Amino acid sequence: ARYAKRDLMRFFRADAAYAIPAIYARLEETGYFYAIRLPANAVLREKIAHRLTRPVGRPSLTKIKRFYEDFEYQAQSWDRPRRVIAKIEWHPGELFPRWQGSPPRLHVQRWRTELRLTEAEIVSAAKDTRKDHPEPPDGPKALDRAMQRAAQRKVEDAGRKRRKGKAAPAPTAKPIIDLPAFYANLVNADGFLPVSAISNTMRDAMLWRGLVTPERLRMRGV
Repeated sequence: ARYAKRDLMRFFRADAAYAIPAIYARLEETGYFYAIRLPANAVLREKIAHRLTRPVGRPSLTKIKRFYEDFEYQAQSWDRPRRVIAKIEWHPGELFPRWQGSPPRLHVQRWRTELRLTEAEIVSAAKDTRKDHPEPPDGPKALDRAMQRAAQRKVEDAGRKRRKGKAAPAPTAKPIIDLPAFYANLVNADGFLPVSAISNTMRDAMLWRGLVTPERLRMRGV
């Protein structure tokens, strides 16, 4: 009030909590220049849709890319159109532009840490959503379900690969059922045969069945 009668340029700046038509009208009546943040909505997103696609070329690792759009917009609660200036920022290391205020890196970080998705998998999942929904998403939150599905597919694919690549179990050795025949083969062969390898009972069984001869047993030291 102390400056009301002085010939000065007056400016007013506020966040979205002051986006009220009555405040706009009062500022305009009193000759203020003002900049008040608007809550994001589908109409505003459509106005800047062409800026929500990643710019062509290799993204900078250090610099922020900023784009501005100047257009007329009238909300349902307004009595007339007003000038709106939208700022779109592409930050290094972030997959989505900032235009709603909250940085999307928190969403992307959660996709990486909680869902275990790589950057390439996140980009691929985001591109897949454009097949069914050509319009750019309102922000990273709109892609949460798509990322959850991508993480689920990743887990399922890993499980199938583990099952497919699992080595077949080694064949188990068949139990020796006919012991006299087994030891007879050792006696009749020319390999090393310990003297204590064959008991008297086994010797008698081999002789009774005619699997070995007494001469062969004496020759092998049994």
